Amino acid sequence: MKGVRVGICGCGTVGTGVARLLTENRELIESRLGVRLILAKVADIDTETDRGMRFESGVFVSDARAVVEDPQIDIIVEMIGGKGFAKELILNALNRGKHVVTANKALLADFGDEIFAAASGKGVDLAYEASVGGCMPIIKTLRESLVGNRIRSMTGILNGTCNYILSRITEAGVDFQTALAEAQRCGYAEADPTLDVEGFDTAHKLAIINALAYGMRINLPDIYVEGISKITPLDIALAREFGYTIKLLAISKDRGDSVEARVHPTMITLSNPLSNVSANLNAITVAGDAVGDMMLYGFGAGMMPTASAVVGDIVDIARNMVSNSAGRVPLLAYQEKSLRPLPVMPMDQIVTNYYIRFAALDRPGVLSKISGILGDLSISIKSVHQKGRRSETAVPVVMLTHTAKEADVKSAISRICELDIIRDAPTLIRMEDANGDDPDMDIS
Repeated sequence: MKGVRVGICGCGTVGTGVARLLTENRELIESRLGVRLILAKVADIDTETDRGMRFESGVFVSDARAVVEDPQIDIIVEMIGGKGFAKELILNALNRGKHVVTANKALLADFGDEIFAAASGKGVDLAYEASVGGCMPIIKTLRESLVGNRIRSMTGILNGTCNYILSRITEAGVDFQTALAEAQRCGYAEADPTLDVEGFDTAHKLAIINALAYGMRINLPDIYVEGISKITPLDIALAREFGYTIKLLAISKDRGDSVEARVHPTMITLSNPLSNVSANLNAITVAGDAVGDMMLYGFGAGMMPTASAVVGDIVDIARNMVSNSAGRVPLLAYQEKSLRPLPVMPMDQIVTNYYIRFAALDRPGVLSKISGILGDLSISIKSVHQKGRRSETAVPVVMLTHTAKEADVKSAISRICELDIIRDAPTLIRMEDANGDDPDMDIS
């Protein structure tokens, strides 16, 4: 084999990083692969922007369809993003018998079943390591390294924008809007940050790794999603006082006949390794029946970290081509016939610990009224904290619960909100890795 020819569709930040690695580290890659990766074509509608590198004559073009339809190109790298044109290009490439690499988690989360079926039907490889966690090799870990394990759970910080914002609120005491503006100035957040800060980007990633971990069909619509926009410096300060920090987590647990899958702000103990993951870094812990607990950590976005994962996928496919072994590893870790429509547990059935902060008038009997309603729904109070005592002024009343069912907690909050002593909507934050020892009870 003289070489493997690669075509890149989309030369934005990550696409440029991929082109740079394939060019600047060409000899290093060839020494490890055994054949040359040839950057045959790079397509982008923007032909004017200076990308900080020079392409050989005829390599840079404006027509992505022409790249896909070029019979001499072996591997198509989709770096366009979105779900319309990108989907068209990927399906066109697969139907032409070309291998595909993509980092498009939103596309795979929404249309993965169709795309994976197209790749399987043509007997070609589809690689997508960079779609989850940037340079963290979570896809390869689940598909290959942990193939002998039953995955019990996964807990991850999978969005650098949210992690940066929460880190800034924690470290500097600024509010959400200020931290978001800082993230945008640093290039960590988009002009429209909705997908990130409301948790949808994290949910896309969780839907993909759930399929890999449990042999289930991709099931994005049933994942519970809640973002970080309502988290305040007060809640973060109180969490710290109780020995916790707040992170946006993707949480996944094997429940036998169902999977627990949810994305929301979560209080975790300061002893949890994820509590030390700051700024725009990502991390994920995986629990397997053979390996126990393990953690991956690294940059979840950015030009070169993400490009590194993409190039790793290109090399994996090229190795398969050299050995005539396309499809060696199942696309979703399990053989197609073994994939099953495993349901996601309804959020109302989730059982965990809760932090609930009320703004209540400082009057006698307030705590007994609130705790009475919680008790009626069998919600056991672990500790109660009242901040400040100012007559006729609403003060923060914080309750930490023992494990309780989500549906019961929501019902209790609804009833408590009807009390004339409550001001403003309460804040509810779910807790993981709750401290085992009960602090002194204070419900006076």
